[in-house]
Amino acid sequence: MHHAAAAAADIDLDPGLSTWLLCWQAAVGRSFLAEPSLAWRIRGRLIDAHREWGRVLVDFVVLPTEIHAITQIRRDDSVGSVARAFGNVVSRWVRQAQPIRSPVLAGPYLAQRVDGRDALLREVRMLAWRPVLQKQCSTPTHHPYGGLRIALGLAPSKGFDARPLLGQFGDSVSTAREALRKWAAVRPSDQDWRVWALTRGLEVALSGGGAHFSVARAVEGPAAALIAAGGGRGVAGALDLIGIWVCATIQSASPLDIKSSSSAMAARGRALVACLAVAHRLCSAAAVARHFLRAKATLSEQMTACRSRPSDRLILATPLRRILEEGMLLQEAAAVVNHRIPAE
Repeated sequence: MHHAAAAAADIDLDPGLSTWLLCWQAAVGRSFLAEPSLAWRIRGRLIDAHREWGRVLVDFVVLPTEIHAITQIRRDDSVGSVARAFGNVVSRWVRQAQPIRSPVLAGPYLAQRVDGRDALLREVRMLAWRPVLQKQCSTPTHHPYGGLRIALGLAPSKGFDARPLLGQFGDSVSTAREALRKWAAVRPSDQDWRVWALTRGLEVALSGGGAHFSVARAVEGPAAALIAAGGGRGVAGALDLIGIWVCATIQSASPLDIKSSSSAMAARGRALVACLAVAHRLCSAAAVARHFLRAKATLSEQMTACRSRPSDRLILATPLRRILEEGMLLQEAAAVVNHRIPAE
């Protein structure tokens, strides 16, 4: 689960700081809120971990099975030292509250660099709504174990400095609070939630291909977007979505079945699907070959041919957003047609 995204543009409050998203997930049967006092102790520990010079806790939320924090640290500091020191103490407290012989955390912590101010604001919105999605409250402002209520002036700070969060929304406290309230009031879409959860390992994608072999794994941004758009069937659904789009792109005049057909056009379609799947880190070429029940060596040769063909290089350069949007529209249209055709 431990993952550090590539460094990119900073949204630092101080040029010497870098911004990270941290996440801890409880193991099955464990709860960070096993006792009423645990939430406040965990909250306090998270704040204490940022009292050292050059560390800033921007936002956080504590849930029964998840803890999320947006943190900023000095560039010469280690995000791992912050995360491990916090996680080790929390594990000990939960073990004391639930004296059973099993792990407390579902693997190591997650650490991701936050890429730009827009990404930071998205994270703030997702953290605001996560308690609602987890059925801990009915609206974001009702959850007591997070930074939002404090930043909006609805709860005493008790050690949490909300100024770094408010500073992203306005110069004055009143202006910033109003902007934050409006921002947090917009609920993320189901698609946004699926992508967010997949990239954090909070929801797993089935990979490996084939009916007899599958592996649960967390995925990164582009792959998560494809899986979320694929309709809840993991990597297989994402490959089918790409396949629908590829078929419409290379042969729009008549239907093309790239799963069962042995034609040259179908082989080209399968190769394009594989190239796109590999390029967006959805899965390996071998997994695509298993998905289509084809030999990997043959598929690899066809992928090489696609990458050298000018018309196919243009297809492979298509932005992912366009593939997702057009693929979902094609999927919806096919579903409508299938629904209208009476069963024989």
